[in-house]
Formats: sequence, C-alpha cells, structure tokens
Amino acid sequence: MKVLVIGGGAREHALCRSLSLDPDVTALHCAPGNAGIAEVAELHPVDQLDGEAVARLATGLGADLVVVGPEAPLVAGVADAVRAAGISVFGPSREAAQLEGSKAFAKDVMAGAGVPTARSYVCTTPEEIDEALDAFGAPYVVKDDGLAAGKGVVVTDDLAVARAHALACDRVVIEEYLDGPEVSLFAITDGTTVLPLRPAQDFKRALDGDEGPNTGGMGAYSPLPWADPKLVDEVLETVLQPTVDELRRRGTPFSGLLYAGLAITGRGVRVIEFNARFGDPETQVVLARLRTPLAGVLLNSANGTLDDQAPLSWSDDAAVTVVVASHNYPDTPRTGDPIEGLGEIAEQDAPHAYVLHAGTKRDGDAIVSAGGRVLSVTAVGTDLAEARERAYAAVGRIRLDGSQHRTDIARKAAEA
Repeated sequence: MKVLVIGGGAREHALCRSLSLDPDVTALHCAPGNAGIAEVAELHPVDQLDGEAVARLATGLGADLVVVGPEAPLVAGVADAVRAAGISVFGPSREAAQLEGSKAFAKDVMAGAGVPTARSYVCTTPEEIDEALDAFGAPYVVKDDGLAAGKGVVVTDDLAVARAHALACDRVVIEEYLDGPEVSLFAITDGTTVLPLRPAQDFKRALDGDEGPNTGGMGAYSPLPWADPKLVDEVLETVLQPTVDELRRRGTPFSGLLYAGLAITGRGVRVIEFNARFGDPETQVVLARLRTPLAGVLLNSANGTLDDQAPLSWSDDAAVTVVVASHNYPDTPRTGDPIEGLGEIAEQDAPHAYVLHAGTKRDGDAIVSAGGRVLSVTAVGTDLAEARERAYAAVGRIRLDGSQHRTDIARKAAEA
C-alpha cells in the first residue's frame, strides 16, 4: 500500500511513524512534512489547503490511501477533492468536518442526536453576548465558532476578559462551565461502524499547575488509571454512535476520525467539543500503545468496510508525551533556533523514548525550530511513573535556546 499523509506537525509525525512500522505500507509520503518526518517518509511541497493540488500529488504518486491530518484542510474540503479523484481518503468531507469547523453546527448535531453537552447560546451581537454571560455567570466559557488552531476558547472568572474575547469573534458560542476532569476519546468510523480507541488526557495550559494561557496542548498521557473501566463503552453508546448516526441521517455521513473532548462531571459525561481529526498531542500517546497495524484500519474507514476490522490490539504499557515549545509560545514564538541533543536521545533512550517533530525544519546540517510547539518527546513504560521518568530524561537532553515545557505532565495520575 502506498500512503500519503497531509500535514507537518507532531500528530502527522506520529501517524507516519506508525505507518512506517506497518509491513503493508510499501511507500510512505508526506506533504509538506517536517525535518523529523523526513526520516520515515518522502516529503513533497504542497499547499495543504488546495484540494486539487493534493489530489494531483496523490494521483502522481499512485497513492492507495491519503490520510489528512490537520483540521484546516478537512474544513477546506481537501478530502472531497481526493475522493473525487478516485483515491481512498481517511478524513471527513467538508460538510461533515463542520462538526469541528463550527461550534454552533456541532451543538445542533448534538441536540438532534440527544448527546449530553453543556447548555449554550450562539451569539452574534454585543447584546446577545452580554445576556449569555449574565445568564451563565462565572466561570465564563467563550468559544470562537470557527477554527482557531486549538486556541479559540477562553475559560475565565474575569467578565471583561470573557466579553473581550467574545466581541473579537464574528460568531461566538457561550456555554455553561463543565466541572470535572477532561478526557479525549478518539474513534475511527466509516460513517456507520464506530471503533473507539483508548482514552487519553491532555494539558492545555502553558504552565505547571494548569496556569497560564491556553495552548494547542503541552503534553498528554494514556491510559487513565482513575477513569471508570466502562467509560469507553458508555461514550460509544451515548456520544459517538448517536453522533455518527445523526450525521448519516442528515445526509452528511462522517468518515474518518471523530474526536470527543469530554468532561466527567458530577452529573455524568458531557461533551465539551468535537474535532474532526486526531488530536495533538493525544495522538502521540494513543498510537504509542496501538499494536494493530494502522494502515489497514484507516483504509477500512476510508472504504466503508470497518465492520470487517478485527478488534484492535493494545499494549498494556503506559505512554507519556511532553511538548517542548519555543521561546514566547503561545504568544509570538521565536523560530530559527538550532535544536541539539536529538542524536543523544536516539542513542541513549530508544526504543522506550523517541522524539516526534512538530515545528522543525532543516537548515543546512542543522535542525532548527520553525513553530510554537517544536517537539513532542514520547516515552512508554510499564506504568505512568516509568513512562514519565523516561520522557523527562529524554527532554533533559534537548538543547533549544529559550525553550519551555511543563514539568507536571501525568504527575498526579502517576502518583495516584
């Protein structure tokens, strides 16, 4: 099987790493990729938002499967263009990807499917914003209706901050605050059959103790030793399957990766948001534990044959990912700084720990930072404590001027 992965972050590096280990994958390509992905896949320049360009590339490569990683190409309809070219593609259509592209659309789908979620208002005027903020009170939860690269949500006790964020959005969803721990649960679906993966938890705030601004994610871990063993089955029954069924009923079947961001509240499981693609950095830890070869599962999703898929096989190991971010992330991150220590990790920490590249590029013989989140250092161990120890030992070898990372990823879960 020849596979083309679209994207260039750590999520795509995790996907490419898993696909490169699959004996059924005979050729692996990535566009545009990054310096780390280049070690396992052949890179190609492409405008990943240009569906026709992606389809031409896939056709020219003779790709049997295209895997669209990020949300922006999905919302732009890249999967539709590839399908129109007669190539199997893992990723939802433009219409179905509105589940992530529009918070208001997602709320409407959840209402139709009877999926438990926070009460909310969709607002377009200052008057509606003030009424909604007043109705729910603090803590205020304000979400940009459109894509915002994981940074469009503000949760604050400060009314002025909440109102300012709301006014800066064209259309905004204001909703009640959901208490309790958060869980990310991915499911692979072909529009009918839903195959849940193992749950993970990520860390959105920039600083230890969940302080600081929201980010795209500073780390993740799996499994969740504190979670109810029946959680996945419950979410499949009450959230994932009803949502897929509702989208199919509406004539917009969802095929690809359905990501449910969940709050485990005192009143039960509630959906915080849906995404239409693998999450970053949760993908790094979930795929680290997946034993089943990945390509066949994604192809079954793309081809509508997921009910033929054998049950997935999982490692009992735990996995932890720590994100190393550049100076001044998430504001205006500095780029172009050389990254050192990657060879030492490969020599001293592999195979238990490895580095997945996010914002990197090659500059002559050097690898330099090229984004806000630069690296995802991922490690596995017999339990979370061992995985944490290995991840942070590897992080300690990285030399990147001004870099930052959280020191408390998975700490509470490991000590519980």
